[in-house]
Amino acid sequence: MLPGLYIHIPFCISKCHYCNFYSVTSLEYVPDFLKSLYKEMAMYRERFETFDTLYIGGGTPSALPIDSLEELIQKVGNTFDLSPDSEMTLEANPGDLDATYLTELRKTGINRLNIGVQSFDDAILSLLGRRHSGQDALVAMGMSRTAGFDNIGLDLIYCVPGQDMHGWMKTLDQALNFNPEHLSCYQLTLEPGTPLGMIYRKGPPGFSDEEREYDFFMKTSEKLEDAGYIHYEVSNFARDGILASQHNQKYWDHTPYLGLGPSAHSFKKNKRWWNHSSLPAYIHDIEQGTPPVEEAEVLTNEQLCLEALSLGLRTKKGINFTDFKMKYHVDLLSEKKEIIATLKAEGLVNVKNGSLSPTRRGLVIADSLSLL
Repeated sequence: MLPGLYIHIPFCISKCHYCNFYSVTSLEYVPDFLKSLYKEMAMYRERFETFDTLYIGGGTPSALPIDSLEELIQKVGNTFDLSPDSEMTLEANPGDLDATYLTELRKTGINRLNIGVQSFDDAILSLLGRRHSGQDALVAMGMSRTAGFDNIGLDLIYCVPGQDMHGWMKTLDQALNFNPEHLSCYQLTLEPGTPLGMIYRKGPPGFSDEEREYDFFMKTSEKLEDAGYIHYEVSNFARDGILASQHNQKYWDHTPYLGLGPSAHSFKKNKRWWNHSSLPAYIHDIEQGTPPVEEAEVLTNEQLCLEALSLGLRTKKGINFTDFKMKYHVDLLSEKKEIIATLKAEGLVNVKNGSLSPTRRGLVIADSLSLL
């Protein structure tokens, strides 16, 4: 697979109560950021081969004016080699989208839209600190189709305080009525330092316990697979194999990727590096002619092997024994024979066609499976 290109847009109109991704809420720094971003692009012009995915995330990329996005995507095309059939994704907040914005966005070459719906329930949206309503989401989804987007993903969140199974199933039904190409269903994580994390840090009654989380996960997977979706990664579902996120799959199989912008991560061969999670520090380094790298690490074969196990067992595809042995010089089928047999007997993994893959029950505890 060819490398992927990620661009982090560090701006939000407002911060959601659960989010710990880096962003600032003032758009006055947009011109300075873009100026620095274009310089950072030039620093990597010769270091990566052709890209076949572009993912613009954040933050809230759709908070940028459409002319800024047009300029950004043009700069990407002028600086890097993008394959003609590249998957080009933009994350968007429903509250930012109108017919004109979407029509102009489609003209830029963006061919995949990832809409941060999270819920259609206004009470839950308010608790999460989202700035759109359920109706806004429905309208945005319809306008996106009218503008010509035929590859649309929706992000949804479950296990929210006060959310019951009936309400979550209703949310999934509303999403399915739209027939999206892709669905990402994330269990709410209470991140330290976020407003929700601070309020619920002691885990009051009515939030989540393991049994409740298991129930939500299993029923979500069952419902979406019954509706024809492929549960191809712990949190991700695609209406067809070709509609799975090409970009995100690079993160799961050690395909190289370049991350630009504050807090963005990059990976190539056995090296990983990441940028400052600070817009001022990011801009300062670039003004000094220095890559805005906060830290870097060189991974040993053992570390790469453990990562490959962890990431591979989060996917329906799983791990091919032959490929794994060739790449990491570890014969899993031989060295982990007894453990694999135990996991198979417990209904957590399948061994088929030369591959080790998690069952639906195995996906629930995917992070633990990698410790085999």
